[in-house]
Amino acid sequence: MKLSARNQLKGKVTGVELGAVMANIKIEISEPSVLTAVITKESAEKLGLAEGDDVAAIIKSTEVIIGK
Repeated sequence: MKLSARNQLKGKVTGVELGAVMANIKIEISEPSVLTAVITKESAEKLGLAEGDDVAAIIKSTEVIIGK
């Protein structure tokens, strides 16, 4: 499957909870072991990012789409 969305993480469904309207799907993510983020140079400089820094990667999105 090809999508234009770049924030894709492959995983395995580990739980399905079906409600009247919505469903909660638990997905175990094992790959990628390296996540690449593209941010502005200004942001990288303001954060003072350097190799070896401990950081949190936060994927900003309005929704999560599951493909199979």
